[in-house]
Amino acid sequence: MTAPSSVLTAVASAVVVMSAALTGACSPTDRDTPEGHRILEVPGRFATIQDAVDESRSGDVVLIESGIYHESVEIITEDLTVRGVDRNGVILDGQHRLANGFTVSANGVVIENLTAHSFTQNGVVFSSVFAPGDNARPTYGSGPEPLDGYRVSYVTTYNNGLYGIYAFGARHGTIEHSYASGHPSSGFYVGQCKPCDVVLTDLTAERNAIGYYGTNASGGVYLINSVFRANRIGVAPNSQRSELLAPQVETIVVANLVEDNDDPTAPEVPEGLFGVGIAIGGGTRNTVERNLVRGHDGVGILIIELDGFAPQSNMIRDNEVADNTVDLGFDTADGALLGNCFADNVFTTSMPDDIEAVLPCGARPGTPDEPSTPIDAVRVPTPPSPPAPDYRTLPAPPPQPAMPGAGTSAPAPARAPAIPDLASLTRPGR
Repeated sequence: MTAPSSVLTAVASAVVVMSAALTGACSPTDRDTPEGHRILEVPGRFATIQDAVDESRSGDVVLIESGIYHESVEIITEDLTVRGVDRNGVILDGQHRLANGFTVSANGVVIENLTAHSFTQNGVVFSSVFAPGDNARPTYGSGPEPLDGYRVSYVTTYNNGLYGIYAFGARHGTIEHSYASGHPSSGFYVGQCKPCDVVLTDLTAERNAIGYYGTNASGGVYLINSVFRANRIGVAPNSQRSELLAPQVETIVVANLVEDNDDPTAPEVPEGLFGVGIAIGGGTRNTVERNLVRGHDGVGILIIELDGFAPQSNMIRDNEVADNTVDLGFDTADGALLGNCFADNVFTTSMPDDIEAVLPCGARPGTPDEPSTPIDAVRVPTPPSPPAPDYRTLPAPPPQPAMPGAGTSAPAPARAPAIPDLASLTRPGR
């Protein structure tokens, strides 16, 4: 799979431009900059990405030329930037043999403008729980202090065995301008963090078991301006006992398009729901607002118990919810309302009937107003999960938008993200 000569010429030119911009010179031996970082070029000076990462020091840039790399890269250098010159041309291919595309256990690391696919576990993982040399799943219920600072930008992940982009036991993150498809767990995952302080924006998740999954991800989680379509479940903040820091608390889901998450050609959710747009499973104080949620065989927006956790004080407000079997649902075994509320939504069907009168929101914004008596128990039906294809056989996604200025932008190590201006966000139109 050799790139055409015209592409290689363009890539070489981009590398020279970036080297000149970042170092002030394009001599292959002049790698240090006045700011103290270096450009470590792959495969120009280093045969592999891992070789360049092993040579790196804090603040450096590992710059990867177009090509296919059969590597599993581990990063322990803080404040390192790993950047491809072409999002669609720099490809890490795990060949369904290697575990993770990038395993990051250092603070402040940035991964941008590249593609990772066909790994047995994850495309990109940020976690302090992964020890160097231990390219395996994290040990749930144990681990050191959270990883602090991470960013993923303009990254495509597809057909990996667990998650596309996975942040576990990590805080102060940004996941932006990225795409995920073909994952049997979820395209994007944030878990076991409190506070998480993470912004997920301008994402597209298609044909995954779940688009976004947030187990025990609490505090400062913003999921905004993104598209979740043709998964089996679109968005799922949730509480589970298999990880620390339960219950899940305070995820903000605003201004997203969530549609047609009932696709039987997506990988299967193990023992999970099917045909649900947004499902809050045992979560607390979540806000779902100004989203367009449509086209589900099950439920558009659902609040439900999970793993023994009762959902509490969740607010579903000002969403357009249409063309679902049930638009809005509140599922409770004992009828306890626990401060969950619905208000100002555009919808047709609900369980219980007239849900905004049964579970109203209070006069003060953000304040649930629970009736004094419980309602009858409600069981919201969802369709059975149909048989699923092998995720490894799903088609590759089309080319995705590249990072502007990839050849000239100076590195910026990952720090705590700015809190989004939620008031400026609008509900997607039809």
